[in-house]
Amino acid sequence: MGFFFETLIGGLMAGMLYSLVALGFVLIFKASGVFNFAQGAMVLFAALAMARLSVWIPECLGIDGRVLGNTLAFVVAGALMFVVAWLVERFVLRHLVNQEGATLLMATLGVAYVLEGVGTSVFGTEVYKIDVGMPKDPVLILEGSFEGGLLINKEDFVAALVAALLVALLALFFQKTSTGRALRAVADDHQAAQSIGIPLGRIWVIVWFVAGLVALVAGIIWGSKLGVQFSLATVALRALPVVILGGLTSVPGAIIGGLIIGVGEKLSEVYLGPYIGGGIEIWFSYQLALVFLLFRPQGLFGEKIIDRV
Repeated sequence: MGFFFETLIGGLMAGMLYSLVALGFVLIFKASGVFNFAQGAMVLFAALAMARLSVWIPECLGIDGRVLGNTLAFVVAGALMFVVAWLVERFVLRHLVNQEGATLLMATLGVAYVLEGVGTSVFGTEVYKIDVGMPKDPVLILEGSFEGGLLINKEDFVAALVAALLVALLALFFQKTSTGRALRAVADDHQAAQSIGIPLGRIWVIVWFVAGLVALVAGIIWGSKLGVQFSLATVALRALPVVILGGLTSVPGAIIGGLIIGVGEKLSEVYLGPYIGGGIEIWFSYQLALVFLLFRPQGLFGEKIIDRV
């Protein structure tokens, strides 16, 4: 029973990280009605910026302190993500108002390639390390309840807490603020939103900036765990089944979908892997997403689209 709970907790913590990446997709879709293929590139760009700035800034300013250096690097990296958001709105989205979804989709592909190219050109292509002081050693908990206790990875636990806090803040942002409500109106109809006084350009800058901050936090967490390298851009692929399960328009759906995927991957690998072969953790989530696409394409919490002709 103890081993089962260890696996379950590990799956929940991994699921929160998936939810964090999936939030970037949900944010952009809620504001523009298009799937953002640039989210993985945003994670890579933000992680590269954080990794290099955390080294360059202390060297340039003569700072001897990891906390202060990382704090300044985070602020500057966040400012860079705002610049990215402004550039995307100014040179891409502004010229595509009320265009077909396929057009916006191709635009996000172009943004992805530009971010990958600029990021690797400016910050380099080596494998970098992000050290934000996250604990690496595992810890035993509930030794009195389970024989031998439960072994928990402290780094995964801290990362899951950070992800959960950010997810909760974003959920409140969408539900309780006028900007969050404006985002939903913009997603429904660009021109109609403009006609009632919603500043479309400002809304797009805000949502891409928020998605950039989400990508920055996700990049820091994944970079701390795995190192910052070009393959980090593919981390968004792990979040695709999450948004399919939860729904592209639902922030709570991203949370629930991430937890389902995280737990499903861990439990299937441990309990089904020995019978049907290893590596099930890699493809389990995509098979589950395929089932949802066949029987409930809008996801658990997504809005069902009805077109009248």
